[in-house]
Amino acid sequence: MEFSFFSMIAQASLVAKAVLALLVLMSIGSWGMMIQKFIALSAASRKALSGTERFEKAASLREAVQSLGSDPASPLYYIAHQGVLEFNRSKELGNSSEVVVDNVRRALRQGVASELSRLQRSLSVLATTANTAPFIGLFGTVWGIMSSFHSIGMLKSASLATVAPGISEALVATAIGLGVAVPATVGFNIFMGRLSQVDTLLVNFAGFFLNRVQRELNAHRPVQRAGATEL
Repeated sequence: MEFSFFSMIAQASLVAKAVLALLVLMSIGSWGMMIQKFIALSAASRKALSGTERFEKAASLREAVQSLGSDPASPLYYIAHQGVLEFNRSKELGNSSEVVVDNVRRALRQGVASELSRLQRSLSVLATTANTAPFIGLFGTVWGIMSSFHSIGMLKSASLATVAPGISEALVATAIGLGVAVPATVGFNIFMGRLSQVDTLLVNFAGFFLNRVQRELNAHRPVQRAGATEL
């Protein structure tokens, strides 16, 4: 069976071989992308959980941020970095607590969006593979059928031996096209779900960070004594 398959591929037309080679390359690329994305999203989810736990246990905002500095590869590192930069910048400008909190909130939102964009990068490759592989296989199918009809016209015979090679090419191209598209579609949907979970973790961390900022500002806010008069 295996020998017959490869023998059939060897006897296929140049166009059919090109279609099959393209589908094989797309399959290898999509599987490699799925392995890489599985590792990246698993690491991001794990680091986001552990980083958020360390951040909550820290006694102060400074210690909380320092707890994330040991792992620059964590998605929380960039978000916290953006929040700290905006927090320090707003305080240096002498902004009110409300303005500081609002600016930090926007910085955190931008940080979360940047990290999600980074994690989502290359998923378009899976989407493209899932959408185009069946049509590339269909092209191979159409070409195989055209070859079969051409053989019928040249040999003036509609026997099975005449049309079988072209139909075999058509069926193989269709099968491989579906075999490439189905895993890519499943992988894309799974990774989009995993990305949604990471999004939730990052948004929750941004909320914890903002709460820390508010507590930090409230701790340094001067308390007005009852009955005191302003000069």
